[in-house]
Amino acid sequence: MTTSDPNRFLRRLPLVVGMLAGTLLLVNRFLASSTLTDAQARSDALGILASALLILTGLLWQRVQPKPPEAVQLVGQERFELQPDLPEPVQTELAWSSQILLTNTVTRSLVVWYDSRVLLRRGILPETSEVKPGKILQRVLEKQKPVYLVSLQIYPGRVEFNYLPENTQGVICQPISDRGALILGANAPRSYTKQDENWIAAIADKLADTFQRYEL
Repeated sequence: MTTSDPNRFLRRLPLVVGMLAGTLLLVNRFLASSTLTDAQARSDALGILASALLILTGLLWQRVQPKPPEAVQLVGQERFELQPDLPEPVQTELAWSSQILLTNTVTRSLVVWYDSRVLLRRGILPETSEVKPGKILQRVLEKQKPVYLVSLQIYPGRVEFNYLPENTQGVICQPISDRGALILGANAPRSYTKQDENWIAAIADKLADTFQRYEL
């Protein structure tokens, strides 16, 4: 299921009005008498010019105001799975961090993987919970730099993210020091902003500090 673009009618309005006005002017000219006065000629010229400007504006709006990315209904169930053997402050930190990301960014699925085990799964997720690091996640750990897959469906490497919904549209893998990663999935492609990425990086750094203090 996709979400509709709430501005689609507004973007098309000048184009539709311009074409309608131009058509009415032509119909009026054919139905009018054969004798054309100077005033009628001037008004027709102005009407044609106005219609052309409206059509041009409509075409420009289609390019300047592109459609927002279409969101999908992710396949999976709402989950909140937290490792019970973690210290209480760590559990609190994970719960708070995940809630912030799920409510303040486009994130719909979230996994915290650290020291070869999953500490947290939250959001819309499938049954599969095991994280087997593929090439993308391994590169994130080695380079210590995040990877943002803006449209996951076009990447052959998407098969390594089988612990996220199968129709996940965008993924960010954010390193948590060199021992883990914060993995986030969105339900629309190209939907994370630079501000979102900064938020995610800051929260990953905070988690890394917490994990170190509690010697995880």
